[in-house]
Amino acid sequence: MDGTETRQRRAEELGLRYALSIGKLPRVSEDGPLSVPESQRVSPKLLGTELSRETALSIGLQVIVPFIFAGLGLSGAGILLNYFQGKKLRAFSCELTRSPYGVFPETAFTVTCQIMVPLLLSGLGMMTAGLVMNTIQHWPVFMEVKDLLTLVPPLVGLKGNLEMTLASRLSTAANTGQIDDPREQHRVISSNLALVQVQATVVGFLAAMAALLLGALSRGELDFEKVELLCASSVITAFLAAFALDSRYLTPLVCIGLMALTPVWVLIAKKNPPIMKILKFGWFPIILAMMISSFGGLILNKTISKEQYKGMAIFTPIICGVGGNLVAIQTSRISTYLHMWSTPGVLPLWMKKFWPNPCSAFCTSEINSMSARVLLFLVIPGHLIFLYVIYLVEGHSVPNSKTFVVFYLLAGLIQVTILLYLAEVMARLTWHQALDPDNHCIPYLTGLGDLLGTGLLALCFLISWLLSEAELDGILELASGPP
Repeated sequence: MDGTETRQRRAEELGLRYALSIGKLPRVSEDGPLSVPESQRVSPKLLGTELSRETALSIGLQVIVPFIFAGLGLSGAGILLNYFQGKKLRAFSCELTRSPYGVFPETAFTVTCQIMVPLLLSGLGMMTAGLVMNTIQHWPVFMEVKDLLTLVPPLVGLKGNLEMTLASRLSTAANTGQIDDPREQHRVISSNLALVQVQATVVGFLAAMAALLLGALSRGELDFEKVELLCASSVITAFLAAFALDSRYLTPLVCIGLMALTPVWVLIAKKNPPIMKILKFGWFPIILAMMISSFGGLILNKTISKEQYKGMAIFTPIICGVGGNLVAIQTSRISTYLHMWSTPGVLPLWMKKFWPNPCSAFCTSEINSMSARVLLFLVIPGHLIFLYVIYLVEGHSVPNSKTFVVFYLLAGLIQVTILLYLAEVMARLTWHQALDPDNHCIPYLTGLGDLLGTGLLALCFLISWLLSEAELDGILELASGPP
């Protein structure tokens, strides 16, 4: 109703203005409203040509200026791209390269250069640990409490369960740009370190319990008097445990004091919600990995004191550590690759198979296959370097036969080959389940590496001893035969 009245008033106003312009007033109709005579109405003119000309001109004026500015912006982008080419940009080299799967390619040489020095340094550290363990295995505390030797592989495995998992998480965060902000960097690192402290305290205590139970199963009796010592040695060091052997009150105080710090680390870890999620639900992988490593410790405990396994204490940390380091590197690289180019729960098209062909895991041009080859090729040179140093330092304590060297290198190669293939399989399975391989793969793989390494090493010593005995028997038979 209001709209109709408005239109009528506007029509009347138009009619009145026209009448005033021609000097006449409009007639008043019987109904009252003003109207304009038919003869005085103006017919509209067609302005199509003029509108076309004006529209083309306005379009030209509207387009040309933004077009110039857009061209200048693109030119600036090209200049910036040329400037940053080959320079570091969020931990990547900004280069114009091509790759079948869209990832920045790395050559085998660059991967080798990145891995070689850390691998050698860590191997020298583990070799030193083996030499120390070869010396202290004859101390009274280790002779009296045999279960301390069972703790060695699980505590060495903590490196893979905790520290390597931490390094892999931080590596993925750095490569995906999650810690570029300094404040975020401090929060992520502090919460991760607090998480590791909590896990180390709890898993160290559980490792002591596992060693105690495995020892009880193998001997048929449970020695409760050694519980405090095993707990203290698993949480701190075997040296401090030996120092506190005669103290009745120090070992429980050490355990209670370290356990009392756990709430402090939990409060620090709560600053980062993803880390808090790991603290709540990430215990199963590291506890199961610790149990797997404990079986390797049981093998070590049963073989280290026998004559045919002389030198077992030196080589155990080396073969376990080298395999764990290499598989942790590969798993971290696969995890970072998946975080960069996929979404949790969705595997890339070229990684759809959960159980890939072993040849495709080692012999293709794909970036993860290339890194697996590099890691596999580093096994023999690395172990040869460690063997040479061991023979220089402690040659009288280890077998010096060529047979043992060949079987030892073969055992290391078999161990790493199995672990690298399982790393590819487990990373795909966990990612398909929307789980982070950084947290769920490395503990299992390093625990399995400890078990494989200890078992294969014991087999090497046994085969070498049997062959040497057979050779010795043959020589004796020849010597005792008729002339």
